[in-house]
Amino acid sequence: MSIPFLLWLFVFKYIPLWGWTIAFQNFKPGKPFGEQKWVGFQQFDFMFSDDRFVTVLRNTLAMSSINFVLGFVTAITLALLLNELRVVLFKRVVQTISYLPHFISWVVAATIIQTTLSADGGVINEILMGLGWISEPILWLGEGKYFWGIIGVSEVWKNVGWNTIIYLAALTTIDTSQYEAAEIDGAGRIQKIWHVTLPGIRPVIIILMILTLGQILETGFEPQYLLGNGPNLDYSENLEIFILKYGMNLGNYSLSVAAGIFKTVISIVLLFSANHLAKRLGQDRLF
Repeated sequence: MSIPFLLWLFVFKYIPLWGWTIAFQNFKPGKPFGEQKWVGFQQFDFMFSDDRFVTVLRNTLAMSSINFVLGFVTAITLALLLNELRVVLFKRVVQTISYLPHFISWVVAATIIQTTLSADGGVINEILMGLGWISEPILWLGEGKYFWGIIGVSEVWKNVGWNTIIYLAALTTIDTSQYEAAEIDGAGRIQKIWHVTLPGIRPVIIILMILTLGQILETGFEPQYLLGNGPNLDYSENLEIFILKYGMNLGNYSLSVAAGIFKTVISIVLLFSANHLAKRLGQDRLF
């Protein structure tokens, strides 16, 4: 039964790795493979000495760290709060409302975010001015210093409901007798969450953290591309946009492939390192 999946994995994931050879060439489209000029690690040397790449790497790591922290904190918190709700109808309404943004495309979501943050009648500026916290509208997407926070909040708004699903599923596996025993011992609701619920879903949290750390350089493409503009470019450009710019726009396919290899290698190293650390600490792990 696994043969079709393995064939698909081999054909679409492993055979294309042959394309990594482009990173070690001065690749020119249309030329036969044998006529391409081999340049060794020249593309990597140029990439690591490029100030733009350093900026892009900083942006990628900053946005990944923000998404990592906010993603875990908000998803776990929402799952715990939903688990404590006793009115089933209200619980389902809250779940549905929190899930819906996940199914909105980033094109539509970016338009909503831009309208909300607009300096000309945007809801956020209107509320802040109404409260007297600011005296004039802020160009939220026109200043780079706000961009990382906007991306973090946008990711939470769009994905927090979807990310809670696995935690809610994990909560159903906790033995209810543990709550009864904790209640007999005098534990309140917060104490039961801290001493029963969180330890019960800890294996799931650790596994998801390991997987997420393996994708720390995967900050996405659409939100940064759609919300990015000239004024915030120094904060919005990430590795995916860097690869697109050099590969498709400037025609330097070799450099874009080199950047992709760098991202993949770092992801593999982080994945194995996080898994090994979990093993050393005696926690659940992937392998």
